Amino acid sequence: MYPILLIDFGSTYTKITAIDVEKSALLGTAVAYTTIETDLNDGLINALKILEGKIGIQDYQEKYACSSAAGGLRMVAVGLVPSLTEKAARLACFGAGAKVIKSYAYGLTTDDINEIENIKPDILLLAGGTDGGNSKNILHNSKMLARCAAEFPIIYAGNRNAANECLKILNDREVYYCENVMQFFDKLNIEPVQEQIRNLFLKQIIHAKGLSEITQLISDIIMPTPSAMLYAMELLAMGTSGESGIGELLAVDLGGATTDIYSVAKGLPKQEGIIYKGLPEPFAKRTVEGDIGMRYSIYGIVDAVGIPQLATLSGLSEEKIATNIEYLSQNTETIPDHTEMKALDEALAEAAVETAVNRHVGTMEEIYTPIGKVFAQTGKDLSDVENIILTGGALIHRTNLNSSIKRILADEVTHYLKPKKAVIYQDCQYILAAMGLLAKKYPKAALIMMKKELSSYEFTK
Repeated sequence: MYPILLIDFGSTYTKITAIDVEKSALLGTAVAYTTIETDLNDGLINALKILEGKIGIQDYQEKYACSSAAGGLRMVAVGLVPSLTEKAARLACFGAGAKVIKSYAYGLTTDDINEIENIKPDILLLAGGTDGGNSKNILHNSKMLARCAAEFPIIYAGNRNAANECLKILNDREVYYCENVMQFFDKLNIEPVQEQIRNLFLKQIIHAKGLSEITQLISDIIMPTPSAMLYAMELLAMGTSGESGIGELLAVDLGGATTDIYSVAKGLPKQEGIIYKGLPEPFAKRTVEGDIGMRYSIYGIVDAVGIPQLATLSGLSEEKIATNIEYLSQNTETIPDHTEMKALDEALAEAAVETAVNRHVGTMEEIYTPIGKVFAQTGKDLSDVENIILTGGALIHRTNLNSSIKRILADEVTHYLKPKKAVIYQDCQYILAAMGLLAKKYPKAALIMMKKELSSYEFTK
C-alpha cells in the first residue's frame, strides 16, 4: 500500500482525499468547514480527524494540495480590443485557475486606475496588440499602471515590439515578461501566460492567502483548485497511455463563491456554410462566474435572474426569498435542513447552473446578408457533447437533479449551443480536484479512479 493525501482548500469547505496509488483505490474522504476567519490549519485538522475516524491513522507517503480559499486567485486583465486581445487575456486567466474580477479594453483612464487600486488584484495581466501591431495603447496603459498606488505583480503579455519600452516605464514595479497572448491576429497563445500565473500563485499568492503556514504538513501546494479541475477534466476526456478517456465533456462545478464551467471539446461549426465569429476557443476551456455562487456570491444569482424568478422556481413568496437570501449571505456555512430552505437552495442551484452554462457555451444567430440568410456561430458548439460532469455541494448532495440538468441541456427556444443529450455523472465523493493533483504524477491511477468513482445519474425529463 502507498497512501497519498490530497487536500483542496475551498472557499467554503476543505476537502481531503486519501488514496492508495498502487491499487488506484480510494481509501476515504472527509470535509470540514474552511476556517478562513481564524486559521486554515483549523479546518484541515478538523477534516483530518474526521478522515482518521473513517480509515484510521495512515502513514502518507506524499501530500499535495490545491486552493481556492480566501477568494482564490483574483486577477485583473487589460487588453486592447474587447473581442480580441482582451478576450485572449481573460481566457489565459481562466485556464490558469484565476478569477477575473475586472477586465479593461482600450486606454485605461484615471477612474480605471482608481478602481484597480480598490480591487487590489493578486495579479494584473497586461496585454494588447499583435506583435508588430498597435503599440500606442499598451504604452499608454503601462504609463497609467506605473502611477497606480496599489502593489501587485504585473504580467506583460502584449505586443513584443513594445515590450522593452513598456518594461522601462514599469521599472519600479514587479513585472514578468511573457510571450504575447495573441502574437498573430485571431490566433491564441495562452500557455506561456498560464504557466507564469501558476508560478506566481505558488511563489507569492500562497503566502498572501496565509497558506504558507500549512506547508510543513504537505509536500507542496501545486496549483489553484480550478487548474487541478481543468487538468482532471482533460485527463477524463482524453485518457492517458494505457487507459482511454470517456470522450468530450462539459463539467459544472457549483461552489459557494463561484460557479466554474469546463468544456473539453472542439466546439467547431458542425455544418458547412456557418460563419464563425470571434476568436477560436481552446479545446480545454474554463470559465468562472465570480458573481455566481451559492453563499458568498448569492446576490449575484439574484442579480442574474431576479427574486420573482427564484420565487417561481422555489414556490416560495418573494418576501421569504429575500429574507432567506440575506440570512444565507451572512451565514455561509448553512446547510439546508428544512423544507423551505431546501426549496430555495434548489432554486438557487437551477438559476446558477443555467446562468453559468449559458455564459460558457457558444451561440448561434441568424444574419441577413445581400446573398440571403446565413448563420453565425460565436464560441463553442457543445451540442454534440455526450458527457456531463456535476460537482459542488449543491449538485452532489441532492437526490433529484432533474430540474438543474434541464437547465444545462439545450431546448428548442434559446440559441445557446448546449448539449442536446448526455450521460450524467456526479462527483459524489468530491474527488475531481484531488484527481487533478494526483494526475500530475500518477495520471493513469487518477483516470482509473475517476472512471470508477464517478456515479451515473439517471436523468428523466
